[in-house]
Amino acid sequence: MLQAIAQDDERAFSSLFYEYHQQLGGFVFSVTRSKELTEEIIQDVFVKLWENRKELPAIKNFSAWLFITTRNHTLNAIRKLVQEREKQSALAHHYAQSEENEPVPETDPYALLDNAVDQLPQQQKKVYLLRQQGLKNADVAFQLDLSVNSVKKYQQWAMQTIVKLIKAGPSSGLIILFSKFL
Repeated sequence: MLQAIAQDDERAFSSLFYEYHQQLGGFVFSVTRSKELTEEIIQDVFVKLWENRKELPAIKNFSAWLFITTRNHTLNAIRKLVQEREKQSALAHHYAQSEENEPVPETDPYALLDNAVDQLPQQQKKVYLLRQQGLKNADVAFQLDLSVNSVKKYQQWAMQTIVKLIKAGPSSGLIILFSKFL
C-alpha cells in the first residue's frame, strides 16, 4: 500500500486514511479533549504524509512512524495553544495596567469590537468568527463550502471593515489593542 501511495495512488491513500483515522483520532482526542483540534491535527498529519509520500517505502515500521508523527504534531499544537494563551494573558495584563494609568474610556472596547463584528455582512462575519475560533483557512473553506482564496478575501474584508467601524467609534485606543490581534 505504501508503494502505491508513493506512486500517487489516491485510492491507496484513502484506504490508509480510513485504516488509521479513528485510532489516531482517539489518541489525539485523549490528549487534547477538543474535537476541532483533533481533526486539525489528523488532517495535518495526513497532509504531511501525502506531501512526503515518495519517502514512504523507505519507512520500516510505518505504524510506529505514523504514531510518532501524530504525537509530535499533537505536542506542537498544544505548545502553540499555550503560547497563544500566554500572549493573550500578557496582552490582557498590559491592557489592565494601562487602564489604571489612563482615564476610563467612554465605551467598553470589547463592546465596540463586538458591535463592529455584528455589523459585518453575513459571509464575512461567518469567516471572521470561525477564524477567531482558531480554524485554518482550509477548514473554514470546507465548513462554508468556499474556496480557500474566498476565505482569505472575506477575512481581509472583514478585518478592513472592523478597523473602519472601530475608527469611527469613540475610542481610537481600541485600534491599538485590536491591531495586536492581527
